[in-house]
Amino acid sequence: MAGEQFFLLAGPCVIENEEMAMSIAEHAVAITERLAIPYVFKGSYRKANRSRIDSFTGIGDEKALRILRKVGDTFHIPVVTDIHTAEEAQMAAQYVDVLQIPAFLCRQTDLLVAAARTGRMVNIKKGQFLSPDAMQHAVGKVRDAGCNDVAITERGTTFGYQDLIVDFRGVKVMQQYAPVIVDITHSLQQPNQTKGVTGGLPQFIELMARAAIATGADGIFLETHPNPTQAKSDGANMLRLDLLEGLLTRCAALRRAIKEIDTM
Repeated sequence: MAGEQFFLLAGPCVIENEEMAMSIAEHAVAITERLAIPYVFKGSYRKANRSRIDSFTGIGDEKALRILRKVGDTFHIPVVTDIHTAEEAQMAAQYVDVLQIPAFLCRQTDLLVAAARTGRMVNIKKGQFLSPDAMQHAVGKVRDAGCNDVAITERGTTFGYQDLIVDFRGVKVMQQYAPVIVDITHSLQQPNQTKGVTGGLPQFIELMARAAIATGADGIFLETHPNPTQAKSDGANMLRLDLLEGLLTRCAALRRAIKEIDTM
């Protein structure tokens, strides 16, 4: 059964500067407070997985992490960021509330264990190459290392060379192991483009969000930017910030309708 409300993880793909991060957080907080949607600010302090060596990766780890901490302290909200190596876990845990394991790294035992041992919540993104059932083992590693506060994020499965498909049956499968979030923007990526810049299908973001809510996902994950065409990473599949309120308003209404249906 769908819960009373879903929660939202949202923010820019990577921290570009303090002003933008604070502006996005302020905008999202105002909307989610009105709609009573629990909100977690998302931002990568460094984007380690890029197609080309000349792609933007960040403004510096410590500088970006301090901005993430400021967002959390200013708006009194949890903050999540990615980590890429076991050595980064303790560093990032000093600044954020949730450590996220990137999809390509979700089977890395030392990374999962290091994240678990920080005492922070761990959000594991499902590998594009894994079945939903296989995620029980990633969750098990985190729990065996002493952390029971763990979630799984669905972000699509590789389909051919340049597309991803979300099998929404996987939401129910993975909810046997942990709460499940659906990443409604990365799921619309078109990776491995010959030009070395990932493409995307942002016109389907709301369709993906509605499907996630209707399926009973515990939360949705999205990346947003005031001007996605100017974003330094993943702009091709981002939600434009001014569209966030309408999207969440409709998702909240759909969640209420699904909850009513579940009681029939």
